Amino acid sequence: MAKLNLHFTSTPIRYSLLGMGTVALAVAVVLLTTPNSRNFSPKQSSSVSSGIQPQPTRVTQPATSSTFPGKDGIKAKWVVEQNRLPGTTAWKISSGANTAGISGFANKTYAAQNQTVTLYISSTSPSYKVYAYRMGYYGGKGGRLIWSSKTLRGITQKPCTVARPTNMVSCDNWKPSLNLKISSQFVQGDYLLKLVGSTGTQSYVPLTIWDPNSHATYIVKNDVFTWQAWNPYGGYDFYAGIGNCPKGHYPLCSRARVVSFDRPYAYGNGAADFLGNEYPLIYWAEKHGLNLTYWTDQTVIQHPNLLTQHTTILSLGHDECWSYRERKAVESANHKNGLNVVFFGASAMLRHVRLESSPLGSLRQEVDYRNSYKDPLYGKGNPLEVTGNTWGSPPASWPENNFVGETYVGYLLNGASPQNFVTVDSQAWIFNGTGLKNGQSIPGVIQSDFDSFVPTFAHPSNLQIFGHSPLPASDAQDSINSGSKYVYSDMTYYDNPISKGGVFDSGTNNWIHSLSQCTSGSPACPSKLVRRITGNLLLAFGKGPAGIGHPSVANWQNYQTSS
Repeated sequence: MAKLNLHFTSTPIRYSLLGMGTVALAVAVVLLTTPNSRNFSPKQSSSVSSGIQPQPTRVTQPATSSTFPGKDGIKAKWVVEQNRLPGTTAWKISSGANTAGISGFANKTYAAQNQTVTLYISSTSPSYKVYAYRMGYYGGKGGRLIWSSKTLRGITQKPCTVARPTNMVSCDNWKPSLNLKISSQFVQGDYLLKLVGSTGTQSYVPLTIWDPNSHATYIVKNDVFTWQAWNPYGGYDFYAGIGNCPKGHYPLCSRARVVSFDRPYAYGNGAADFLGNEYPLIYWAEKHGLNLTYWTDQTVIQHPNLLTQHTTILSLGHDECWSYRERKAVESANHKNGLNVVFFGASAMLRHVRLESSPLGSLRQEVDYRNSYKDPLYGKGNPLEVTGNTWGSPPASWPENNFVGETYVGYLLNGASPQNFVTVDSQAWIFNGTGLKNGQSIPGVIQSDFDSFVPTFAHPSNLQIFGHSPLPASDAQDSINSGSKYVYSDMTYYDNPISKGGVFDSGTNNWIHSLSQCTSGSPACPSKLVRRITGNLLLAFGKGPAGIGHPSVANWQNYQTSS
């Protein structure tokens, strides 16, 4: 799949291109900025300001031992108490703000208390400040101010470089602007660092704060690999780039083969895909006090053994890019330790990437040649590290469907109406309390990418299908339909026969967004039923290996992919 997410508000507008050779994208060069990894010394300067001005209210890292079941999952006292603290809507970008005039990135995608994060910021404003907001519920305000910097002098950083022939854009030539010490005020969670210039410029730098000692029930995994894969800052990402390519060829010849975390995100006002495809789940989960801890893709790679300290990992949004080390860690924890896995978005584990070091740290350059034969590792290194168009491409030849349960097959065309989620197997535990019957639907849930169960593809033998939603073939671009009237988005579940760890796939990229409260006057709103189903899922997955209490009942024989 290929898709450009343009965030004008918290909801992304999606333009999708299936990787089947159809289209070309023109991407403008945007002058903005980015984040990444840990345990590596950044470039330093004696002129870097600490800029630290703690807020009056001191919030210490809470203990996570006090947990209890709730209607929507396993709850933690510290999350409940955290979200009772005063919130603010000041984290939002002001209406009419100039988001192109200030941008930045961090030298880590995630950090723990007592670590230091270095920010690199370019500003057209003479001065600016940085505000750190922890994102959650907070009485409906959605965020809480944790820290703010002193006033800093704005500078316009050097133009970022473009490496040939990989077309990698890197801003590692920028001067460091601010060293942020992660104090005990920074409770684990997802943070937006809001950059506010003196002339009305505003943008974000995302940062995940994690707790390596956490034994929380649920790992929230921010899918920063996919954020970066779609980041067109400087004119290049894995799907498009500046330059002319032969018509009808996909992926485009002008695309990047390597992308760097040493640059700002050129979409989502600097927050990448966080607000559109991840934040609604975090807002909902923290509102219900769920026992969460926060990771990124790099956390999984660098600390795979810590997966066993948790019950469930939540793959958010549009989590299509996975590295070998990440995939091996999660699949092993599911098979050996009963770790439950939730894929909230479609096209999960589709693209095959690997990581390299940059001048600013380890795991800060993401590689995906999209063509096995062009990858310098082809024929030389581990075949499971060679980046083909998908994980199923040789020499890796390891398609995701046998683990995810189904496969990515396409997307709804731009402008197509959102489609209904159609219930099947309504007696299954996941529909408890919904009142849904077989054939009944939830309006407007299926949008953007969708996954389908394909009987001829490898799949778990005990696969259970919860939803089988027909989509008009005329509104979809898909890789398996051949003149049929409908294609399908499927919701699937199975448990590992050895460990009983459950694996769930929603079948749509729009599930998390459907948790959001609908705007007033909407003729049909999916959020109430989507929230109930999500609560049933997280409650079942929070109690331990899901197959112990909810063994999957194979029913895949009853469903087809097209008609």
